[in-house]
Amino acid sequence: MIHRPRRLRKTNLIRDLVAEVSPDKNKLIMPHFVKEGTSVREAINSMPGIERVSIDNMLRDLEEDLNLGIKYIILFGIPDLKDHAGSEAYNENGIVQKAIRQIRKNFGDEICIITDVCLCEYTDHGHCGIVEHGEILNDPTLVLLSRIALSHAQAGADIVAPSDMMDGRVNSIREMLDSNGYQSTALMAYSAKYCSSFYGPFRDAAGSTPQFGDRRSYQMDIRNIRDAEREVLLDIDEGADIVMVKPALSYMDIIRRVADISPVPVCSYNVSGEYSMVKAASAVGYIDEQRVVTEIITSLFRAGSDMIISYHTRDIFKNKWF
Repeated sequence: MIHRPRRLRKTNLIRDLVAEVSPDKNKLIMPHFVKEGTSVREAINSMPGIERVSIDNMLRDLEEDLNLGIKYIILFGIPDLKDHAGSEAYNENGIVQKAIRQIRKNFGDEICIITDVCLCEYTDHGHCGIVEHGEILNDPTLVLLSRIALSHAQAGADIVAPSDMMDGRVNSIREMLDSNGYQSTALMAYSAKYCSSFYGPFRDAAGSTPQFGDRRSYQMDIRNIRDAEREVLLDIDEGADIVMVKPALSYMDIIRRVADISPVPVCSYNVSGEYSMVKAASAVGYIDEQRVVTEIITSLFRAGSDMIISYHTRDIFKNKWF
């Protein structure tokens, strides 16, 4: 007897009927880089189609995106002033805090605001924590991260997302939020964040390249799997409402492992380098961008992602790729 699996691949309708996973564009999150000034719109050469914008232009972009159906965003701030302690990150009148308030004023609860909680975009040394004698200090950094998260919650963020990879930061932030009356502010932890080469374009966009050394003493070793499981379970125990795996494409095995052990939703971050490679190959005709992006997003959902941060989000909605 010949077994004929091809029977269920014969037509589009049959393939759709038996599909195990379908990409859901309503589970995509669009990143935004917001900076000081007015009427600012700066192209990011390493990330075609992505820009640094001032708050006024960000609001215009959000209105257009909302009309397309994009309801979830994550904000990254680019301050005018950087210092050793990243003080603009927790300034109540910092760029992200102002952006949050303006989004709330203009769109109410129509947009779900997620904020990146870290110091690297705000420090003059580019690291994600306080530096002393060349060492990135863990526990003193927790105090500042908690202040950042609280300032975002006070401005109106729905979800705060610490991306620093300091030990204990989820517990510290959760305690800070709860003790100040923000028990309902959700926490999305960058739980399995690897020290990856795929972050280059983001660092170009945010000006967050370390000025000395690298981040291998706090971001995860790319060779490790069990370490990711441990980090995820620790963050959940400390109060994370959502856990994240970053990057995504080379880490689908990690996404699967995390999805299998996590009782909370799993986010994956389809990062800047992954985005830019697709754009570069598409620009010279080596790939079909629509098909490749659809395959990538489908694969990330298939691996176990419940939601995905992706720079492709606007293209997917605008061009109705799925």
